[in-house]
Amino acid sequence: MVVDGIDEADRAVDRLFHALADATRRDMLRRCVRGELSVSRLAAAYPMSFAAVQKHVTVLERAGLVTKERRGREQLVRTDPDAVARARQALDALESAWRARVDRMTGLLSEEGGKDGSDTG
Repeated sequence: MVVDGIDEADRAVDRLFHALADATRRDMLRRCVRGELSVSRLAAAYPMSFAAVQKHVTVLERAGLVTKERRGREQLVRTDPDAVARARQALDALESAWRARVDRMTGLLSEEGGKDGSDTG
């Protein structure tokens, strides 16, 4: 479902969580955290075609989780350390919004509890 009024920041968060939603991409990210790897070396670790690995890397790159750098004939993939911080910030913002909603609902329920007719003085 597409919602009108989504800004670029929301789209960036969508790309980030879309990339992280796939177990293979999360594994690729973990491997690249340990040090930069060539796409060829990444491809050797998975039972899929080289083209499929390239597509996964492209999704990670579009989400800003990795960067690619061409060195000679190889494309080296490395993680962006700030990407995890962006994911954490997005989750923190969602948590804050939901906690505020729960607090408002708790307040409304408390007000309603005082109006249940028990003060028939």
